[in-house]
Amino acid sequence: MGIVDKNNVLGRIDSLKDLSLELGCGNRKRHPDTICIDSLDYDCVDIVGNLYEVLKKIPDNKVSAVYSYHCFEHLEDVGALMEELARLMKSNGRLIVVTPHFSNPYYYSDVTHKTQFGLYSFSYLSEDSLFTRKVPTYHKVPMFDLSGVQLVFKSPRPFYGRWGIKKIFQFIFNLNRYLMEFYEENLCYMIPCYEIKYEMIKKPSNP
Repeated sequence: MGIVDKNNVLGRIDSLKDLSLELGCGNRKRHPDTICIDSLDYDCVDIVGNLYEVLKKIPDNKVSAVYSYHCFEHLEDVGALMEELARLMKSNGRLIVVTPHFSNPYYYSDVTHKTQFGLYSFSYLSEDSLFTRKVPTYHKVPMFDLSGVQLVFKSPRPFYGRWGIKKIFQFIFNLNRYLMEFYEENLCYMIPCYEIKYEMIKKPSNP
């Protein structure tokens, strides 16, 4: 399938001054001022097509913010996507990614899920000064600083009665980095986490 640019975004991209993207938005656009990219043609989608191919059409240092909610887990090559985002994002641009946590029992029900995520997933792909446990970047120079990670506990519909209890766990385990790391190492399969939110900042480009 080719690229369908429903609102001629790519054709006028040089004239857009403050460009923000929402990747894999599905049928819900969470940020009204973003350009939404998805492989499925929902009403709120601006550009329909393969995510990697669409991003290649965007010039260097053009995007000030990128948001993604429950999209990255559907991708096989997250490293390649991060390299593409590093290319097209402006220095100090903001990247927000929300995915299911690997302990989410519903993660494995979706046969389209390809990649799991935990506390340290983006520590492999960015500069991490948050966590005590350090992981390798496999000789690649990180182009992002990991500025925040949050564990999110909740229950999906219709299990509303469990919601309040889960939010107590969320408050406790997010009190500090030690408790986050202790949770994931020792408690995650007893108290499953629903999703995880990462915040990253694009490092200044080399002159």
